[in-house]
Amino acid sequence: MIGLIKRIFWTVLGLALLVSAASGWWVLTPMSLSKTTVDLSIEPHTSVRGIAQAVSDAGVQVQPVLIYAFFRASGLSRKLRAGSYELSQGNTPLDLLRKLSRGEESLKAISLIDGWTFRQFRAALAKAEGLKHDTQDMSDDALMAQLGMPGVAPEGRFFPDTYTYGKGTSELHVMQRAANAMTKQLAAAWGQRQPDLQVKTIDEALILASIVEKETGRESDRTAISRVFHNRLAIGMPLQTDPTVIYGMFDTFDGNLRRADLRTDHPWNTYTRKGLPPTPIAMPGRNALKAAVQPAPSNALYFVAKGDGTSYFSATLEEHNAAVNRYQRQQAK
Repeated sequence: MIGLIKRIFWTVLGLALLVSAASGWWVLTPMSLSKTTVDLSIEPHTSVRGIAQAVSDAGVQVQPVLIYAFFRASGLSRKLRAGSYELSQGNTPLDLLRKLSRGEESLKAISLIDGWTFRQFRAALAKAEGLKHDTQDMSDDALMAQLGMPGVAPEGRFFPDTYTYGKGTSELHVMQRAANAMTKQLAAAWGQRQPDLQVKTIDEALILASIVEKETGRESDRTAISRVFHNRLAIGMPLQTDPTVIYGMFDTFDGNLRRADLRTDHPWNTYTRKGLPPTPIAMPGRNALKAAVQPAPSNALYFVAKGDGTSYFSATLEEHNAAVNRYQRQQAK
């Protein structure tokens, strides 16, 4: 009897070791995929059994029951996270477990460029791979209402930055993040504003920042250009800035700004109307926001491009005209 018990014990132990060895070999063996890479999407609140089935459905050629048993035996089944994942040839069941338990999602990114318009932002979203394109049929007004800003013009309300997202993420979600980022960055800049500015509200600061953004990409010139506009606002002088005119022309602008365009009145024509335009004209970056509320000390009222990316600043019209002759008219010869 004792001998029989011993034989049974050693048989069971041997089988257990065999199963353990086989399991260890299996979890470290690359899984067969239906293609080079497969996308695995796990919705929130999916059960462990449902996750195992989703793995199989995505194109991993494995029995869901095996994946399910492995997840449960690992002790990590409660830590499996929803998200978008990418599996590649060579990935093992252990790699899969690590991805899901650590939330190592397959992320893509969209970059919003300083100085882009809202139209360019929407076009970039429409082309972004992996996004859920759920805003394409919405009007601008409907979009802003969805973002909690009903009645607010969308121009300039989104912060230019790089935003990562998982496959299937809503366009609206990316827009909300960019809107929240602009609200935060604008508030931070406004909180560090100089006293006695000519922009009296945070929205006016945003409008001026968008103009500064479009006037120059040269960091060293931004605060000086901001001061020019502050000085003009202080004496009631029109801002006379070409980017606002171009913005207000919308689809009619053909790349050439003519004298007739400067004389054609519209809300964004800062040659025919004094003060700031009614809305921003682009998405200003962090440095333009800062420059709008921290202008450099200067009595300059004019500036002209020197042709090397920098500007020449003048306090009088006579000096400005001389600078135009020197830097622009000579270049045209």
